[in-house]
Amino acid sequence: MSAQPNNKKPSLLISLCQTRCPRCRLGKMFTNPNPYHLKQFMKMHDKCPVCGQHFDLEVGFYYGTGYVSYGLAIAISVATLIIWAATIGISVHDARVLYWLIFNGILLVVLQPYLMRLARTLWLSLFVGYDAQWRERPAEAPERINDSIKNNW
Repeated sequence: MSAQPNNKKPSLLISLCQTRCPRCRLGKMFTNPNPYHLKQFMKMHDKCPVCGQHFDLEVGFYYGTGYVSYGLAIAISVATLIIWAATIGISVHDARVLYWLIFNGILLVVLQPYLMRLARTLWLSLFVGYDAQWRERPAEAPERINDSIKNNW
């Protein structure tokens, strides 16, 4: 019995949350699966180990992820504020707003390594779409990369 390739399209939401390649939605983008290993939590593969998609499309490509990360932090803050207001309540007569601010700040600091990875995955998926024929079609090489200044931050 031979294994047949699975032609089912992987879920966009699940592949984003698992920080998978946007082209095949199977390959891992980051070398270390643990986002809380802080010495190398942002180290990425040069190419997708499954489909060969280049992750660094041009010099400075990931600078835009700061905006995506900021948007994710705002969305989380609004969600926690709504949940806090619905469960505990918000009042100007006591310190409940201060407690929410402290809780939200700690939550954002704890989630920040994962949010930074998620922002990179979201940013790349805006420019690289899913390709159902990724097995037959090789990934295009980026034309605006200068290897001599790559990773020169």
